Amino acid sequence: MIIQTTVFGFLVLLGAAHAQAVEKVALPYFSIDRNEVTIGQFETYVRATNTVTRAEKEGGGFEYGMGWERRPGWSWRRPDGTPASPDLPAVHLDFAEAQAYCRWAGGRLPTGAEWQKAGFTELRSVPPAPWVKGRTYPWTTGDSPQGANTSDPDAWPRAAPAGATRQGVNGLYDMGANVWEWTTDSPDASGRERRTVGGSWWYGAFNMKADVQAFKPANFYAVYIGFRCVYDR
Repeated sequence: MIIQTTVFGFLVLLGAAHAQAVEKVALPYFSIDRNEVTIGQFETYVRATNTVTRAEKEGGGFEYGMGWERRPGWSWRRPDGTPASPDLPAVHLDFAEAQAYCRWAGGRLPTGAEWQKAGFTELRSVPPAPWVKGRTYPWTTGDSPQGANTSDPDAWPRAAPAGATRQGVNGLYDMGANVWEWTTDSPDASGRERRTVGGSWWYGAFNMKADVQAFKPANFYAVYIGFRCVYDR
């Protein structure tokens, strides 16, 4: 069961098991999650649907070491093998699992174009300073990548909690770095690969750029890959 209510202009989805606010930013043609979907939000979905993810069933998620290496016991519940804060991004989820969550929440995964429009072009009608309506920025954090969670020196050795990094274009968090995010873009009609965008904490800031083309198998899941949802208006 999902209950919908509105608090201070934000749509809040309340799961039957426990409630965790989902803040959305309303843009001209769709709304988008302010943060990457968190462990706490995904747990609400799991309790409501009895979902067991592939990483849990197949022995653990992947991390890059000497090639892609399975990490026993790693999953959205324990992204690095130990109990994690509910405010961390939900990872170790493949494309279909991310899409299923978004549909349950009343949305869907974004297209690459939607994600980039929200991430790089200021679309709010009256944005706070220093943001300028209609301007397309070189970084999702504005004029520089500073404040994002990359492999460059910062406060976060791995994933950062929701809302901990610098707030960026359109008031969104982590549209660059922290964890890669699934989109519906595919290089061909087969859909066997899907585009991931934004880079992650494992990479330098260069992978935050809009022109980066990164595709991963749709059935892949790893410690660096999360997602956020969009909602048609």
